[in-house]
Amino acid sequence: MKYTLATRLVNELVEAADEKQLARTIARYGRVDLLCIDELGYMELDRRGAELLFQVLTEREEKNSVAIASNQSFSGWTNTFTDPRLCAAIIDRLTFGGNIIETGSHSYRLASTQHEAR
Repeated sequence: MKYTLATRLVNELVEAADEKQLARTIARYGRVDLLCIDELGYMELDRRGAELLFQVLTEREEKNSVAIASNQSFSGWTNTFTDPRLCAAIIDRLTFGGNIIETGSHSYRLASTQHEAR
């Protein structure tokens, strides 16, 4: 299992591409049994970053699991992935044969902080 923040993964992919190590980095992420990507939807990704993330998801497609944590519904992902076609392709990769679990809009961190303040 590998846990990473969405922005950290994209930054690593951009650096790998700049250093001509992209294929190796994508292959490494492709071999992980479960890739957990957190905070997808908090930050806008530029086109290059979104395309690199798409490559990782494509490498994993129908082989290994991906878990995504996001505070946005899929309709809100157009703010993260500014290219509508790329956004649709990423959602397609993630939802094909997948399970979507909605936990609601309540923040665990906020609830924990409020509980501790009492």
